[in-house]
Amino acid sequence: MCRLFGLSSAPRRTRATFWLLDAPDSLRDQSLRDPDGTGLGHFDEDGTPRVDKAPIAAFRDRAFAEEARRVRSATFLAHVRFASTGGLEARNTHPFLQEGRLFAHNGVIEESEALDAELGEDRALVAGDTDSERFFALITRGIRAHGGDVAAGIGHAARWVARHLPLYALNLVLITRDELWALRYPDTHRLYVLHRPPGGHHGERHLDHSGAGGRMRVHSWDLAGAPAVVVASERMDDNPRWRLMEPGELLHVGPDLGVSSRTAVPDRPAHQLSLADLRPAAAASQTAT
Repeated sequence: MCRLFGLSSAPRRTRATFWLLDAPDSLRDQSLRDPDGTGLGHFDEDGTPRVDKAPIAAFRDRAFAEEARRVRSATFLAHVRFASTGGLEARNTHPFLQEGRLFAHNGVIEESEALDAELGEDRALVAGDTDSERFFALITRGIRAHGGDVAAGIGHAARWVARHLPLYALNLVLITRDELWALRYPDTHRLYVLHRPPGGHHGERHLDHSGAGGRMRVHSWDLAGAPAVVVASERMDDNPRWRLMEPGELLHVGPDLGVSSRTAVPDRPAHQLSLADLRPAAAASQTAT
């Protein structure tokens, strides 16, 4: 299953080290466990978006060392991919960049031809083959149509997909240089949020989050003295303040770390897919491991 991770320490720029993969120790383990791409998105001090990503294929016959990336940013977005659609290429690896925003998604949307038809000329925003990037383009168009209102654009796009297309999940994280949005929809996959005070639950610790699968770890000494808001596909430490987002909930973290949320997609999907409905590769990509 793809892993999502988003962090905001806005307005403070913090330094974090991301290990986006633990190196497997055998080809067998690679074929069973390896994700199909890793990516990290952040912003330079002048607001320039940066994406560092690579497709990492399970069939390669060498172990991949832990990838450490040291950057400073007020917002971060990391993604570990298990491919459902699109080949193992950089253009299909999350996060995606459109109009100065970074986006990553965990889920499956089918009938891409219908989504392409709805996008029309905005299909030009899509460089790869994935349903995720197409969904992002629909969000980008919605943001434009709502005068730059990101929450309205996300909600509009998600409701359109929920009404018209077969879907398994639409979990997403979207960031700008100082804001973060996250959507959990429907209840297929979990998505957690943690409003972390300086030093965390114990008041004296740096950030040191590790996913249960060992595929993502985030470390930051800076956050021993600064607050942050974290969104992740799984609880990544023992802090009791992790909260499971509600189905349909759209979370916003503002430039001052103010957190708000609302129900953006109130209804169940019109065409909810089960694992049994998905193609084998897509079903494998959505199974928690």
